[in-house]
Amino acid sequence: MNNDNGDLFNKEKRPEPKSKVVRRDGEPTAAFKGAALAALAIGVISYLLGLYNAAMELNEKGYYFAILIFGLYAAVSLQKAVRDKEEDIPVTAVYYGISWFALITAVALMAIGLYNAGSIVLSEKGFYAMAFVLSVFAAVTVQKNVRDTQKARSDD
Repeated sequence: MNNDNGDLFNKEKRPEPKSKVVRRDGEPTAAFKGAALAALAIGVISYLLGLYNAAMELNEKGYYFAILIFGLYAAVSLQKAVRDKEEDIPVTAVYYGISWFALITAVALMAIGLYNAGSIVLSEKGFYAMAFVLSVFAAVTVQKNVRDTQKARSDD
């Protein structure tokens, strides 16, 4: 007896949709990866737009730009070193120490620069500090997501 009353009684197997994305165990979700990338983009673009529109000398703008790049690199480098140590991948004590030193130096240079900047108002100093912190945190998160995704996909 053939029953054509819809899907409820139809026992035939249907093919899986081809667009279904399979997330492996340990891999961050696409939403989390997207949020991290969006936070990084928002932080860096906001910081750079603030610098572009700032009433500072060009050498001051260059200082704050260099601190942003230095901070991003130092944070990613430290995250990699910490993760390598956690996964028993050899990391020299010198590299590990330099990574910590670089991040602490970048944060200190940002704080000292903002503290001594007489030409910008307190609200603008807060803006640069928050955009810097957002960018550094997001860079670490993006690096972690990339590493977690690579690890999850290589375990297959």
